[in-house]
Amino acid sequence: MTAAALTYAIADLHGRLDLLELAYDAISADSAGRPATIVHLGDYVDRGPQSRGVLEWLMEDPALPPWIRRICLRGNHEDIMLACARDAGLAGRWWMPNGGGATLLSYGARIGDSIASAVVHVPAEHLAWLAALPRLHVDRHRVFVHAGVDPARPLDRQDDERMGWMLYPDGCEDGHGQRHIVHGHHQHAQGPLLFSGRTNLDTFAWMTGRLVVGVFDDALAGGPIRTLEVKGAPA
Repeated sequence: MTAAALTYAIADLHGRLDLLELAYDAISADSAGRPATIVHLGDYVDRGPQSRGVLEWLMEDPALPPWIRRICLRGNHEDIMLACARDAGLAGRWWMPNGGGATLLSYGARIGDSIASAVVHVPAEHLAWLAALPRLHVDRHRVFVHAGVDPARPLDRQDDERMGWMLYPDGCEDGHGQRHIVHGHHQHAQGPLLFSGRTNLDTFAWMTGRLVVGVFDDALAGGPIRTLEVKGAPA
């Protein structure tokens, strides 16, 4: 009998290219030739030191084993970056307090540059790629999203801002109907948080140096069948 495919979910990277590279090494070894999908849950930029490197890694599609495909979703920090790149006046009061300075430095801006002159370092093709990213990936058993979904609304009628920005109440078990929710966004250094209806994979990786990848069997409902943990230096 052929084994079912696997899905690997990676939450908030925030400029930690080192952890991204380690995660892909772990996934390649774990999948061992089994068909697989990697789903990135958003928040590629800000706070950590290598936002540009993370985006270029994802955009340029580094050589993956032929049995692995990749899907990238959009998070709220991509929303911030896009809005502030269009209107540099927003950056000082919205992007910089949320780690945007580290992103601009990764693109070659210098400390002391004006925000307007720093923003021009970001290539238009990077912004176009971010703007085109979807919010959701849905398979037979799960919904993958950056922040969360409204359990009372159909998936095709979800609010875009809610999917990027909401926070589940502590201890909330909600999924979406029979589907399990897989998300990041709400950082917990001791995570992941595993509930009956949802899995939160945001382990505050950019600060802790600890990234946890959720591994899901595409034939089985519910949460991860196991996790893969990779570690780098803390910030």
